[in-house]
Amino acid sequence: MNGPAVYQADMSLSGKLRRRLVRLMARRPAKLDLQRPMVSFTFDDAPHSAATVGAEILEAHGARGTYYVAAGLAGQDGPAGRYASAEQMIAVERAGHELACHTYSHLDCGLAGAAQIAADVARNVEALQQWGARPATNFAYPYGDVCLDAKQSLGGRYDVLRALHPGVIRTGVDLNQAPSVGVEGPDGASLAQTWLKCAAASKTWLILYTHDVADQPSIWGCTPADLKALVAEAVALGFDIVTVAEGAKRLG
Repeated sequence: MNGPAVYQADMSLSGKLRRRLVRLMARRPAKLDLQRPMVSFTFDDAPHSAATVGAEILEAHGARGTYYVAAGLAGQDGPAGRYASAEQMIAVERAGHELACHTYSHLDCGLAGAAQIAADVARNVEALQQWGARPATNFAYPYGDVCLDAKQSLGGRYDVLRALHPGVIRTGVDLNQAPSVGVEGPDGASLAQTWLKCAAASKTWLILYTHDVADQPSIWGCTPADLKALVAEAVALGFDIVTVAEGAKRLG
């Protein structure tokens, strides 16, 4: 099967220390003064089901999402099902959704060297340009991991660089390694509901992520029913549902 392999985190002592230390370095603190809470629904790797079913669910509520595209996966089969083709992703963008950047090959930015990361990101940017996509202004680290070199070099290029540690974006949170909450696995939807209530109460920005959207999703995806319920809950709680690009713009 093509696509990114099942992830194995670096659990060595040096890996654990790197992850702890990099969170404290090369930071770019956010400043928030929101009248209403914001939530962004994002889809990693852009599976076909996210580009079709996921997009349709958001559009039914007048909302749009953000798709973190690894162009090298387009049209292939992977652990989250078939990935959307270039043509499908351009159609998604034309419908008002945001195409944002991963690395081209879904390269792990925690383990790869600086030059390799730079080359893979540049290749992704070039591929999206060839597709006819607008320039991407946001990025998500594949697997959520990052080394200091990658954080320093990419931090100057993108408005928000999203990681995978849970939390909301509030004043002081690092936009070079921004938190997000996964809607994945059997408890993903209930966890996301909890974080929605937290963000609503604090008038902060919550970024949710998933992969495929299917009746029988992968362990990294969610069901259409769960996504529909989360979007409906966000509307009921008074959230502005924004793409990551729009959320970043509102931060100034």
